[in-house]
Amino acid sequence: MEFLIIIIIVVNLLLILKFIFDINLKEIKKIVEDKELDELTKKLPDNKEICKWYLKKLNNENVQIEENEGKQTCLYIWLTNKILIANIKNTYTRIQTIAHECLHSVQGNKILSFNFIYSNIYLIYFLIISSIVLFGKFQNLWFLFVTILIVLGMVYLLVRNYLENDAMIKARYLAKEYMEDTKILKNEEIEKIIFKYDEINILGIKSTNFYLFLSICRKIIIFSLICFIRIVAF
Repeated sequence: MEFLIIIIIVVNLLLILKFIFDINLKEIKKIVEDKELDELTKKLPDNKEICKWYLKKLNNENVQIEENEGKQTCLYIWLTNKILIANIKNTYTRIQTIAHECLHSVQGNKILSFNFIYSNIYLIYFLIISSIVLFGKFQNLWFLFVTILIVLGMVYLLVRNYLENDAMIKARYLAKEYMEDTKILKNEEIEKIIFKYDEINILGIKSTNFYLFLSICRKIIIFSLICFIRIVAF
């Protein structure tokens, strides 16, 4: 019964937070799609050159840069010290997106290494306790398992929220500095792009925080559901 209560509480919290934060992916997608701004940013150099400029500005030129046309998401990989640039060459958001990943690369080795190691430990722990409940016994420990899962999730959320929010907030300023430094676009064109970036970030920060919380809640719900089913099956 305890696990059913946990599921109900978590689901209701998600619904309340979605309502409070007014999460609307369609609205974000609508802002991101702007053919006029797409054409403006086509005047700027290719993604790799932009990335090199950012890394030089951030005094972190030892990062590897790899373009991957088959991917839709850009990513900084701490373990290999590499930035993967996805298929974003035709969108105006690329200037800020690449800045975002470059900023991840300078957030500090201590917190980046902790995030990488901890997130994997967190995932492995979830898989182990789920397997124990599915295929083993130890029913007297199940509530302890979910309690530890919640605590681990809180730490994961704290670290990831800091990393993402920090990069999202600073990327706007770095992108603006780049466009002003290249002097390819007019000031009014830069301001128009930055205005859109501000709109994206207002919605994007809320959405990122919510979906990170959702990823934690999903694990809690899945594990609690497995426990509940096993208890009923007994």
